[in-house]
Amino acid sequence: MKRIFTIGITIALLAGCREKKAVPVEQQFCLDKELKSKISIEEAKAEPVATGVHLMGSVEANADKQVTYSSLTNGVVNNVFFSLGDKVQKGQVLAEVKSVELNSLQSESGNILQQIRIAERKLETLKDLYADGMSSGRELQEAQSELEILKSEQRRTGANMSLYNASTSKGVFQVKAPSSGVITSKNIAPGTQLNSESESLFTVSNLDEVWVMANIYTSNIAEIKEGMPVEITTLSYPGQTFRGKVSVLSQVMDNDSKVLQARIVMPNKDLLLKPGMMVDITALKNETTMQVCLPEASLVFDNNEYYVLIYKEDCSIEVRKIKTGSRNHNKIYIPEGIVPGEKIITRNHLLIYQALQSF
Repeated sequence: MKRIFTIGITIALLAGCREKKAVPVEQQFCLDKELKSKISIEEAKAEPVATGVHLMGSVEANADKQVTYSSLTNGVVNNVFFSLGDKVQKGQVLAEVKSVELNSLQSESGNILQQIRIAERKLETLKDLYADGMSSGRELQEAQSELEILKSEQRRTGANMSLYNASTSKGVFQVKAPSSGVITSKNIAPGTQLNSESESLFTVSNLDEVWVMANIYTSNIAEIKEGMPVEITTLSYPGQTFRGKVSVLSQVMDNDSKVLQARIVMPNKDLLLKPGMMVDITALKNETTMQVCLPEASLVFDNNEYYVLIYKEDCSIEVRKIKTGSRNHNKIYIPEGIVPGEKIITRNHLLIYQALQSF
């Protein structure tokens, strides 16, 4: 009996050991240093709920910061030294014009110069005669007056040549940039005939500040107000948002397109916004309700549900199911489920989400 009892105890102990070894060890997901460097963590913040009115529009040069050049003289364009879209500096020579008016001015200037030399010699002679008592003071005064008139004519002719930027060495009028900026229109080429009735030759625009013109259709007129904040996006810069305000709201509908236009004055220091560029505009209607607002890209959509990753610490990340509210461009409002101040993983969160699914 003793032997049987001993064997029974041994079997029980072995069975107990085997059961102890079979207990699984719980694993836990933790962010390592490398993975943590690839994510972004943002604090949830409450913002006034803003709904957007979607508009279409385009970029235009600021009409208050552009100069249109028209011909001051008759002639034929000899050379053109710029193209549409070129940056130019004030005073830079943009074109040369051959003109018979330059020949007339040069001839007139030469004649006046010759008359001045004669008048100067005459005046010197009269001064000598007057000193010797052989000439009257009246004759001397008339000679001085004649010289002053000729010099005045010379200054007038010189001013005209300067106005037309005459180059006597080349025999052409030089068309110079009236201001620094970008050439936004061009109607000039070698051989172009010019006269005082010619259309504008070119336009130089300062694009450090541009106008974004938004088209407002009849159904949206009541919703758009001056001073309203707007967000502007364009296909040229995916993911980039330009922010501004409605500066001027037109009071007259366009006869052709049947839209009202709103002007948005935008700073454009890096010249990213270019005249003619089409843009999407979202006019924001602010409300008093406050809700947590997150970048829409920070959400995870899985099995027809939305989730966010709540970061507590490196080894404590919560996958939380949420209900979404209104959207505003690239942001989404969360009516409940997230408290302001909680930390949200907003970049490479899909990597973390997939890793958590395996634990």
